[in-house]
Amino acid sequence: MPALNVKTEPANEIDAALQWHGGDARATIETLLLDCAHLRAQLALTSRCLSRGLTRGWLPEVDRAVDVSVNAE
Repeated sequence: MPALNVKTEPANEIDAALQWHGGDARATIETLLLDCAHLRAQLALTSRCLSRGLTRGWLPEVDRAVDVSVNAE
């Protein structure tokens, strides 16, 4: 009888990101920083193309406000 192939789900998104990179924290941080830079570039491009009338004057912000409700574990 073959052994069961059980995949364990990561406990949270941080664990999932680390698991994706085989536990390499440095590679995980590098990927997240590259993703952040890519998304900032996409946001800058989109905000230039976005009509103020379409969003009633609202424009996206590149930097986010610090969320004090998020605590490190």
